[in-house]
Amino acid sequence: MIKIEIPATSANLGSGFDCLGVALNMYNYVWMEEADEIDISSKDDVVVPTDESNLIYWSAERLYSECGKKLPGLKIIQENNIPMTRGLGSSSACIVAGLVGANRFLGSPLTKHDLVNLACKIEGHPDNTTPALLGGLVTAAMENGHVYSVSVPVAKNIRFGVLIPPFELKTEVARKALPNEYSRDNAVYNLSRSSLMTAALFSGSLENLRVAVQDSIHQPYRKKFISGVETVFRMSYELGSYGTYISGAGPSIIAIIDDKLEDTFNRYAIHHLESKGIKDWQFHLLTADDEGAKVYIE
Repeated sequence: MIKIEIPATSANLGSGFDCLGVALNMYNYVWMEEADEIDISSKDDVVVPTDESNLIYWSAERLYSECGKKLPGLKIIQENNIPMTRGLGSSSACIVAGLVGANRFLGSPLTKHDLVNLACKIEGHPDNTTPALLGGLVTAAMENGHVYSVSVPVAKNIRFGVLIPPFELKTEVARKALPNEYSRDNAVYNLSRSSLMTAALFSGSLENLRVAVQDSIHQPYRKKFISGVETVFRMSYELGSYGTYISGAGPSIIAIIDDKLEDTFNRYAIHHLESKGIKDWQFHLLTADDEGAKVYIE
């Protein structure tokens, strides 16, 4: 049996719509073993599909098919620490787990770059699956069905304060809210800020983040789905956030801070929200994961 560790991911980072993502040190764990039948279970109280529709199994089966093989069955045990449908890459973690595990069972016929391309084909965009595989801060672009990506480490003093609401937001709903076309001004606005975001996180230039998270492509259209969003943003800046953004399609919100503000956010983030009537949110203080998905022999 093998054990796979897959990090949560935060996509877009405000201005980098569908091209920027970062791996975070919150993990799902998946135990996998070759079997003659499908045996899927969960270690926690998260209900997961126990048939071929399970995304881990489905992804593993897809890789076997790509390699001209048939998957007879799998034993899968899931530990689900990444909240589902909260904009933190839970579905990408399942896809990556299935691909990494299946590739290991077949003797690793696919390179990491091959896995990046296949994961993107399954997910539809590379901004979550690629950092889940590679770790770090990832810039990714699609060209003729292939993913071109670069992963760089995030500066060691940077922390990600993750604020998770008690409600879901499905990606398909958040995507339908976006316009089909944007102006040239919108495009230039986001291009400049997404470039600034990459440089700022890599170099630790926190003073640039307040501008780098600004966005005219997706956040203005998705805020309406997140109850209390303006209060959460305002609270984060009052506590010292350098830049706050909607993680992925939402509804989780992330405040980028430095290590000197860890205690402040741990002590006061939820208290300040509750004092303003924003109830039942969770707060996690995370760092970037620089390694991506890992496999262990049990």
